[in-house]
Amino acid sequence: MQTTNHILMIRPVDFKFNAQTAENNKFQVASEQDDVQDKALKEFDGFAALLRHNGVDVTVIDDTLVPEKPDSIFPNNWVSFHEDGSTFLYPMFSENRRLERRKDILDTLNEKFDVSHVSDLSFYEFQDRFLEGTGSMVLDRENKIAYACISVRTDIDVLSNFCMLSGYKPVYFEALDDQGFPIYHTNVMMCIGDRFAVICLDAIPDTIDKEMVKRSLSSSGKEVIEITIEQMNKFAGNMLQVNGKAGESFLVMSEQAYLSLNTAQINQLEKYARIIYAPLYTIEQNGGGSARCMLAEVHLPVR
Repeated sequence: MQTTNHILMIRPVDFKFNAQTAENNKFQVASEQDDVQDKALKEFDGFAALLRHNGVDVTVIDDTLVPEKPDSIFPNNWVSFHEDGSTFLYPMFSENRRLERRKDILDTLNEKFDVSHVSDLSFYEFQDRFLEGTGSMVLDRENKIAYACISVRTDIDVLSNFCMLSGYKPVYFEALDDQGFPIYHTNVMMCIGDRFAVICLDAIPDTIDKEMVKRSLSSSGKEVIEITIEQMNKFAGNMLQVNGKAGESFLVMSEQAYLSLNTAQINQLEKYARIIYAPLYTIEQNGGGSARCMLAEVHLPVR
């Protein structure tokens, strides 16, 4: 299935602007505030409560103070979980983000879910080649297609290796922001749901690539819902479709992303899922990621 009811979230204990990631994450802006962790924690707890209130099964695991991991709130970059019981660990660009990979997190999940096989791709870090999980890739799980915009954080060869191991087909392309800078993660410019896809096609400069991506989405049964670069900059591409326990479908995003959408886009999206959103302004500003980045979907079999 494309969507799941089970989500992993990591509760921050030392969230802050990460200078190691800022060079190629242009969504990141250092805050002048001295209470960033407190505000981020309030946003995190409110977001997790919103999901649980709507029947989403959320496993929250606390981060640890040592070693220092300012971006641990974004677990979908270092791990992904799949229906056949496989788990993938990914090579991370920033040295302090590599510390987020924690065996105890997998052990905790293994109490409830069947973690039958772990494929560790982190050895690519020794070659300075990276693939940051479902940040680098937006997965069409039903059609086994991995969409990826190439950047310093998303290497074609590592993508190909993931696809070979997992049975996915790679669809990769170049994507740029309004300043002509490569977009660091694919999941800030596109989201794939069960019957729809949200994408900023304006960020793909090559006409052939743009048509190729649009054709791939349409031919796999997705209604293509376009957003602008301005909306992308407000994290409107950083959405995730999830299920409630009663089977209801939700589209999760930040308040900033929701407020950037126009009425026609909201109506298109609500044909497929009920929109729920939370204020994540501190996390978005300092971390350069939003709602989808905070959610690692657990597609593993339940024990």
